[in-house]
Amino acid sequence: MMNTPDQSPLGKSSAYQSQYAPELLFPIPRLQKREEIGLGSGTLPFFGVDIWNAYELSWLNMRGKPQVAIATITAPADSPNIVESKSFKLYLNSFNQTRVAGVDALGELLRQDLSSAFGAPVHVSITTPDAFGSLKMGELEGTLLDRLDVEIDQYVPSPALLSASHAEGPVEETLVSHLLKSNCLVTGQPDWGTVQIRYVGPQIDQEGLLKYLIGFREHNEFHEQCVERIFMDVLRQCKPTKLAVYARYTRRGGLDINPWRANFSTGKPGNLRTARQ
Repeated sequence: MMNTPDQSPLGKSSAYQSQYAPELLFPIPRLQKREEIGLGSGTLPFFGVDIWNAYELSWLNMRGKPQVAIATITAPADSPNIVESKSFKLYLNSFNQTRVAGVDALGELLRQDLSSAFGAPVHVSITTPDAFGSLKMGELEGTLLDRLDVEIDQYVPSPALLSASHAEGPVEETLVSHLLKSNCLVTGQPDWGTVQIRYVGPQIDQEGLLKYLIGFREHNEFHEQCVERIFMDVLRQCKPTKLAVYARYTRRGGLDINPWRANFSTGKPGNLRTARQ
């Protein structure tokens, strides 16, 4: 039977297992939500990744001494599944009292289990405390949409707010907003993010774009689904020849999720943690 969000651990009381339990991972097919935005099982109009950062990773070495690290997991956007975030957290916590023979062995376990859950190979990197100082922070670059003094009267995403100047020559722009907020599809709890939109094509009306992004404020959807909805709405309404959408969401349960979707080669975005993350 295909997993659905309401069957996940979200919104339910969950006992934390502290011994390795890969069965805790709860995959959810991407297809159902993609069908809502007009994407079937054919070729996707974008490629991309979901970058997960796990800040509460801990396990025991073979002598029983606790170890800590930060893990980064990169899952391809064309994987058949996402992994529900609470199940991801429960899975990671199952290592807390598990003895593992080193960082490499831990990374291989994570890679195998998460590749199985996502349904496609994932990349796993682990940063140990001796390298914590090498991790950098930064903000997404671009013209800040939030400077605009707009009046808002609706808080659901409306593609009709999006428009572009098709009568004029194409432009290349990068636009950023810190005002992205959506809600968890199951629990309704708030998810906070910063979004960057890079495009080449007719100049997008910035006020309309900002109003559209603010419209997610009462919208219930997972992070990955919101980014894909933004991508498809901008693509259809504004018709850029090139488009990339990248969102950095604040962490919950020690995890942040950062989806990126693009239809042109820009190179995978950097994994700089923002101030709010």
